[in-house]
Amino acid sequence: MTKNLNYPMWMLLLIMLVGHPLLSQAQNKRGAIGKNGMVVTAHPDATKIGVDILKKGGNAYDAAAAVQFALAVCYPVAGNLGGGGFLVYRHNDGTIGALDYREKAPAKAHRDMYLDKSGKVIKNLSRNGHLSAGVPGSVDAMVKMHKRFGKLPFKDVIQPSIDLAKKGVVLTAREARNFNSYRNAFFDHNTTPPYPLVKNDKTPFKAGEVTKYPYLAQTLERIRDNGRDGFYAGKTADLIVKEMQAGGGIISKEDLKNYQSVWRIPVVGYYKGYKVISMCPPSAGGIVLMQMLKMIEPYDLKKMNWHSPKAVQLMVEAERRAYADRAKYLGDSDYYPVPLHNLLDPAYLKKRMKDFSFAKAGSSKTTKEGNWGTESEETTHFSIVDKKGNAVSITTTLNSGFGSKVMVAGAGFLLNNEMDDFSAKPGVPNIYGLVGAEANAIAPGKRMLSSMTPTIVEKDGKLKMVVGTPGGSTITTSVFQVILNVLEYDMTMYNAVNAPRFHHQWLPDEVFVENKALNQKTRQTLRKLGYSIRPRPPIGKVDAILVLPNGSLEGGADQRGDDTAKGY
Repeated sequence: MTKNLNYPMWMLLLIMLVGHPLLSQAQNKRGAIGKNGMVVTAHPDATKIGVDILKKGGNAYDAAAAVQFALAVCYPVAGNLGGGGFLVYRHNDGTIGALDYREKAPAKAHRDMYLDKSGKVIKNLSRNGHLSAGVPGSVDAMVKMHKRFGKLPFKDVIQPSIDLAKKGVVLTAREARNFNSYRNAFFDHNTTPPYPLVKNDKTPFKAGEVTKYPYLAQTLERIRDNGRDGFYAGKTADLIVKEMQAGGGIISKEDLKNYQSVWRIPVVGYYKGYKVISMCPPSAGGIVLMQMLKMIEPYDLKKMNWHSPKAVQLMVEAERRAYADRAKYLGDSDYYPVPLHNLLDPAYLKKRMKDFSFAKAGSSKTTKEGNWGTESEETTHFSIVDKKGNAVSITTTLNSGFGSKVMVAGAGFLLNNEMDDFSAKPGVPNIYGLVGAEANAIAPGKRMLSSMTPTIVEKDGKLKMVVGTPGGSTITTSVFQVILNVLEYDMTMYNAVNAPRFHHQWLPDEVFVENKALNQKTRQTLRKLGYSIRPRPPIGKVDAILVLPNGSLEGGADQRGDDTAKGY
């Protein structure tokens, strides 16, 4: 299990001046190693449950379902029953696929539901409270995935989460801070106090306290005993609709009954001989990732050196162009004709970089979407590989931290605020500063655009890497950089995940930089070229797995969070 990186002040100053020590060979640290399987998640309890399932003879899909349910208990800031996500998988025989369990707009949703009479966006209406929730997809997807691929009985997969909810979760310092900081928001947006996320005696949570979830345990038991109907029908559905009616939401019993996750064909592309498998729309992640990889492919990135001015500039300009395309062309392909082949056409991507120059910064005023003439950051990701080599990459979310902040009374779980991921009004930024167009306008039954980028990488027909992250708009650029850290700069998975990162998303036209990313000389060079550099808090929490030359698995858990890798 990996430990936090705690640098003394003198070393932090050295990092700012000359770069990051993770890159030195002396610091080429490995993460957790396992020969028979690996689980990397955002929480130690979820990781342990996943590994225990593998040890019992379960496969990666059994472990994935167990982890999804466990995160709903031990990681409520993003783990969920009331949210959604995306799954990309690779069987050990090379078969690949994807499961889309993105939330959907309720039947009563409409294009202008977050606008006032004058056509202006009503602040925060799509971000907090009952009206911000889309129809949840997580439970349907886990039941569907397990039915198709699972090996153990479903009750054995979900029971550890029921036990955890009853026994209680030992809070980490980070979790205690989260609960305390969201206390007022929980009270503002709930019709009844959302215990146990708040205390009735008003005392703050502290690290080491045990938090039990009795109502959530009952909901999980109904899913255990009744499968999909334990959530989308019966008592749980009644409680969801009752909560909607109490708080002015619009999710109905018919919405719950009609929800279905959908099997999809993932986006597949190649980068310097590596096969990259990622998520298709309604996630923008796979398309944007492949665009960026293909735009930089003609250049010798390794020769430029890690985080050198030229390497950063090249990657930023690829990010700028891909995110401009995202804003214009990407949405739910069931509702909008996403031009997938045009966006990934090599000739088109070569054309997109035609005006790139190392001599100066690009401009988002002049860099618009391309044409060919005729997509809090409190999401969570987990990566799993089993003994036989089956690989699962899942990114799941409530959207921002604790989603809508609304807990379903009597059911013990939070609802998402994914409706904010639609374009409330074309051209108006969402909570992450992303803008969208007609392709991502609100419509009944439609799935909102996402940045989630669960990804699997192959080399010569064999599994190489499983990677993904939370981070809102920064998800895809984080996956992009971690992949390059391994493939171009030969980092261990631990170092690749924990190396500092930067981000550009077209608008605003700024390079967002973690405090430890880019030394002062590189920043100065980029500013002279015309780039605006903006420091920001940590970017993403990548959880990834690398297959080593001897066949062992290295788990890289991001030390920006409580993330944990464990193998056996």
